[in-house]
Amino acid sequence: MNKKLELIEELESSVRSYVRSFPTVFTKARGYKMWDEDGKEYIDFFSGAGALNYGHNEPAMKKKLVDYILEDGVAHSLDMATDAKVAFMEKFRDVIMKPRDMDYKIMFPGPTGTNTVESALKIARKMTGRTDIVSFTNGFHGMTIGALSVTGNSMKRKGAGIPLNNTVTMPYDTFVEDEVDTLDYFERFLDDNGSGVAIPAAVIFETVQGEGGINAASIEWMQRLERICRDWGIVLIVDDVQAGVGRTGTFFSFEPAGIKPDVVCLSKSIGGYGLPLAITLIKPELDQWKPGEHNGTFRGNNMAFVTATEALTYWEDPNFEKSIQEKSETVKNFLEDMVAKYPEMKGFRKGRGLMQGISSDIEGFSEKVAEHAFERQMIMETAGGHDQVFKLFPPINIDEEGLQAGLEVLELSIQDALESMNLKEKETAK
Repeated sequence: MNKKLELIEELESSVRSYVRSFPTVFTKARGYKMWDEDGKEYIDFFSGAGALNYGHNEPAMKKKLVDYILEDGVAHSLDMATDAKVAFMEKFRDVIMKPRDMDYKIMFPGPTGTNTVESALKIARKMTGRTDIVSFTNGFHGMTIGALSVTGNSMKRKGAGIPLNNTVTMPYDTFVEDEVDTLDYFERFLDDNGSGVAIPAAVIFETVQGEGGINAASIEWMQRLERICRDWGIVLIVDDVQAGVGRTGTFFSFEPAGIKPDVVCLSKSIGGYGLPLAITLIKPELDQWKPGEHNGTFRGNNMAFVTATEALTYWEDPNFEKSIQEKSETVKNFLEDMVAKYPEMKGFRKGRGLMQGISSDIEGFSEKVAEHAFERQMIMETAGGHDQVFKLFPPINIDEEGLQAGLEVLELSIQDALESMNLKEKETAK
């Protein structure tokens, strides 16, 4: 074993994860490519689990960041006012919120996805005076206690070591079967005072469940969920930590449904460059915090503000969003072709935008695809409760050449997996 990997095995906690899936030492990254210490070049279709939507070391962001550091820009300031913070808020208002007719207060919690979820749950409970939160099967919202309580994965929930209370899990869209509207079930629980379910403070959901298996809610399901929340005075929270910032084809993943959540959680790629940043968007009438009632030492990450502001420049051009949607259609067509071309994998396409994958009914198949992809020098991961989905997360600004190169490797990896698991149809059998 490589000596550096031996050192990691010796010193790093057993909780480490991705270094096990990608056992090499990376030294350099740019755009959709990474290089290891042996000089091997990898195609990155992982994008930091959605934290690198613009790829690695995007040149304009890098220049802004380096200039800011060299000019002794303020690195740490809690939530004091800085030029970097004001510039981000102004650009986010003008480029993102105003064109979408959105009126929200911008809250800066701690700089991670689980921090923004915690703040969303707290403000919903504070403003409604209720305690319960409704979440959905296969949802993933973070690893701190509040966020974990609304997460579906049983392995991750067990890691809490304590009961996770004051939450109710309802079936996500198509969780039962395609023909069943799971919101009938949810609404019945609200209507019947014998159901044992109190009126919740909030409902939290992902429009596309990233870790849960690339499950995409339908437009109609999202619209009905919003109507139910309005009818019952329930705070509607959209967790857009992974599906947002262009990943599904529009800046916010819920835009195609035309809904207006009460609270929106953003992190991962909102920082643009992979630097930690999270924001919680709260409708003004709900923004009734006392000063300092929810805070955090690193809620004012000025270097992330700098790169986040530059990242929003992409969204000034309508053609950028159009280009994501065109690439999304390319991926969709490719995956559907793979499903038809290789029926042996018993797969079906899932997701939308540049957040798509194939779910296989064959145990271990998707993990084999990801394993063979790494052997062919492409980085991708699996999702779902049984890792049954191999998913594609290329940078949203990837060029056509990079996208096609990755798709070609994926097809070869599917072939490798079929062969290594003895699933490939033999020519002699025909």
